[in-house]
Amino acid sequence: MYSRRIDARTLTLAPSGWTYRNTFVLYDKETETLWYPYEKGLMGIQGKYFKRWLPIVDAADTSWEAWKTQHPETRVLR
Repeated sequence: MYSRRIDARTLTLAPSGWTYRNTFVLYDKETETLWYPYEKGLMGIQGKYFKRWLPIVDAADTSWEAWKTQHPETRVLR
């Protein structure tokens, strides 16, 4: 999971339709910068944020059952 915040703005990330080294390249809808995933985050590889980073943020990959057990106060909106 990556931060979408850069220069006091929140970007909307989406698939670009491009791949590089067998990995999907993302773009942001606000500036159309292309973003490629590396170990420390997404790096801008073309566009306004060229050579800038969107860092990795802490996230948990878990099942709903495990999450609900660990966080019983969680509520789901429908």
